[in-house]
Amino acid sequence: MTMTPATPARRAARIERNTAETKIVVELDLDGTGRAELATGVPFLDHMLDQLARHGMVDLTVRAQGDLHIDAHHTVEDIGITLGQAFKAAVGDKKGIVRYGHAYVPLDEALSRVVIDLSGRPGLEFHVPFTRAMIGTFDVDLTHEFFQGFVNHAQVTLHVDNLRGDNAHHQAETVFKAFARALRAAVAVDARAATAIPSTKGTL
Repeated sequence: MTMTPATPARRAARIERNTAETKIVVELDLDGTGRAELATGVPFLDHMLDQLARHGMVDLTVRAQGDLHIDAHHTVEDIGITLGQAFKAAVGDKKGIVRYGHAYVPLDEALSRVVIDLSGRPGLEFHVPFTRAMIGTFDVDLTHEFFQGFVNHAQVTLHVDNLRGDNAHHQAETVFKAFARALRAAVAVDARAATAIPSTKGTL
């Protein structure tokens, strides 16, 4: 793995992850315009990551080659891991950020809530009762694997709740859109505390 950390002027990072199962490059700019360049080999994940970029107002590039002849598990999980590493590098020391973010997002009959704390402590509560096991060729269990990988390596606390929904595609899309909006709120610069770490401990 190679890592390019964020710079003071630009909250951005590039991470490469190469294993026997996957080869992944993620480029992330937290102060972007919502631009996405995605080639994961998993079309539904591309669709979800596009939601993350657009609604999170981040610029995101993901290129992945994985052992899709087996299934998409390693690819989706490792993209979550690599995105988490890129996020941790891009957000830096977290000085001046809001730290917390939450969002509710509806899509027709579906409604999801995501709450995030850039705490420095990985923790995931994931409660999404998908109404079917597959969305096209995408195994819905991989949604949890993606977020677990992200949380473990971004070192954030994340609560994901689908409050209602009958259509599994709508359930997943509201989760990713709410995640994007919550993340956008959490990394926003707090003008009233622009030089402070948002913690009584003085570090996150």
